[in-house]
Amino acid sequence: MEHNLSSSRTDRKLIERNRRNQMKELYSQLNSLVPHQSSREPVLSVPDQLDEAASYIKRLQTNLEKMKEKKDSLMGMERADYTCKNSSGGKTVGLRSPQIEVSEMGSTLEVVLMNGLDSRFMFNEIIRVLHEEGAEIINASLSVVEDTVFHTIHSKV
Repeated sequence: MEHNLSSSRTDRKLIERNRRNQMKELYSQLNSLVPHQSSREPVLSVPDQLDEAASYIKRLQTNLEKMKEKKDSLMGMERADYTCKNSSGGKTVGLRSPQIEVSEMGSTLEVVLMNGLDSRFMFNEIIRVLHEEGAEIINASLSVVEDTVFHTIHSKV
């Protein structure tokens, strides 16, 4: 029985030593991922290393959020810029909102819808609106130029 108790203590000590060594290795790996100001700094205690790593991770998260906001802002500007560049003949590829131009020529109404190839804008929605407003469709055409789809509708008011 005495031998069993001694063996059990030795096993627990060995398990605890292995756990501490594993934790020490993990602390070391974490510390190696955190940038340090200079190599002349005194060696930090493990709790200080953990505090430094936590602060570093929080700074990274804050920077990531700022970068996402900036990206979203720039993507919004890019979409607006794309519409302007495309109408002035520039070549830019990307998402864009549909544009509608309506011209009245006497009793005839011309509606031109311009949208990208990737747009899911429904052509039939324009036809429906024109019918609801009492317009008679004379003709409708579709043409594709590079990455822009043009729908042209002529109707009689």
